[in-house]
Amino acid sequence: MAETSPCGYFIQGMTEDGKKFRPSDWPERLCGVLASIGPCASKPNARLKYSIYVRPIMHGDLRCVVVDERLRTVAPMAFDFVMNFAKDNRLMITEGCSLPDPQKDRLQIREVFDTF
Repeated sequence: MAETSPCGYFIQGMTEDGKKFRPSDWPERLCGVLASIGPCASKPNARLKYSIYVRPIMHGDLRCVVVDERLRTVAPMAFDFVMNFAKDNRLMITEGCSLPDPQKDRLQIREVFDTF
């Protein structure tokens, strides 16, 4: 039976040691690398638009980045960049279509570092 791919990955702003990752704006910085300037970019008030494949979110009081599984196919180097950032900084990664309840024990989170 073939193994099914997850809907995506949730990179959490928590290290393997249980410490909050700093700086606090790391999700916006990481997602900004893959963002684009929207229409009318040459006009005043041009807006940065996050990729549909990588975007920052808040999960409870924890800053996270959602990485869509499709990024692996669309831009493999970008996918590797984002996942290696998480691995290099020892951030917790959860795979799936939704995150567990932030109030529940964080030990339920499955790490996927060895797959990269």
